[in-house]
Amino acid sequence: MDILLFNVHDIVLMMTSYQCLLFALLLTAVRSEQKFSFLLLAAFLVTQAMIPMDTLISYGAGVRQWAIDTSPNLFYVFGFAYWLEGPVLLWYTRSLIYKDYRLARSDLVYLLPFLGYALYEYFTYFRFDSATKIAMLEGYTPYGETLVNLIIGFGRESLRLLFGVFCLIEIRNCRRQMRDTYSNVERIDFKWLLILVWGFLLLRGWAVLVNVALTLAAQTDVPVDFRIMGLASNYTVFILISAMIFFSLSYASMFEGIDRKQDGGEAPVPDAPAGEMEEEVKPAVDTALADRIARFMETEKPYLEPSLTLEQLAGKLDVPKRSVSNTINRHFERNFFEFVNQYRIEEAKNKLSDPDCVDLTVMDILLDSGFNTKATFNAFFKKLVGMTPTEYRKNALRGQSLPEKTASVQ
Repeated sequence: MDILLFNVHDIVLMMTSYQCLLFALLLTAVRSEQKFSFLLLAAFLVTQAMIPMDTLISYGAGVRQWAIDTSPNLFYVFGFAYWLEGPVLLWYTRSLIYKDYRLARSDLVYLLPFLGYALYEYFTYFRFDSATKIAMLEGYTPYGETLVNLIIGFGRESLRLLFGVFCLIEIRNCRRQMRDTYSNVERIDFKWLLILVWGFLLLRGWAVLVNVALTLAAQTDVPVDFRIMGLASNYTVFILISAMIFFSLSYASMFEGIDRKQDGGEAPVPDAPAGEMEEEVKPAVDTALADRIARFMETEKPYLEPSLTLEQLAGKLDVPKRSVSNTINRHFERNFFEFVNQYRIEEAKNKLSDPDCVDLTVMDILLDSGFNTKATFNAFFKKLVGMTPTEYRKNALRGQSLPEKTASVQ
């Protein structure tokens, strides 16, 4: 072979594609309760394998000419992955944070941009014969890109960025909903999902800038080196994919998910505007149940169990979970997380001010009170009491006046 087909930059793209395909194949073979999530992650990785190949065929000097000589139909096929990446990432995010998540018909609306792009490519490229396609490809340079294609490229990158934002909104709403179900949110590990979403969100933001640089270079006389920006993106993707492989098997299965439905009633769609949802008729507050919950918390102290959940508390009371949640939210005006942890703070205050507990460290007291981590305990204590646990203890043991009850959490 007497020509140089690949350079170092091309090899990085090929390695990225190879490791994505290999990891996707591994995920399809894994036996797990999260099989559906693994399949979606595998599909996402397949899109990540196709995108470097599209870059390689479109811009790799040796590879581009080889593809023209081999088959002009190789062009633009791999580019469909750009339009599939965002929806698959969003579906994967939802499959991790919601129990028993399955694709619904409404999820297919995210494929409309892909279908629109497929029609555009058919009428502008794929419907022609091979000779015409070769003529269209010969002599192409990024600097001669048409304005229409530049606009489509900018829209494509912006759409990918938007799907990353959608994923972050899903995670944020999930965290908010968790506070209505769990008393210790530290038991839910978002590290893997946040690494994945934030990593690709930043890359997609960079891709938008690359597209802007390409537009400036093609349509104006502004000297912008978009090639260096593109190469930096390619190398970063390679590093991020490698990090994904390292972290995935450790973190991907640590989040058990939350219910999208509560006792037969479906929770509001996370990203639906509040003004578009019909106002729900709220049932009257059951004051008798509220008194029963308060007595149970004070006498039985279930909050001392760090992993206490709304479902567990409802089971102990032998009351439907939805009724307990409604009473806590409306009568006590707190979510479940705040409601339980306020009792834990009261327990900790009693121990901190008790001379008989002076030998216990603050860490001992927070663990005995039902907390899991010092950071959460300190933040919650300072918010409710207005001072740190150490300050409260010093003042209490000195006999200074202290707040009798913790501040209300709103």
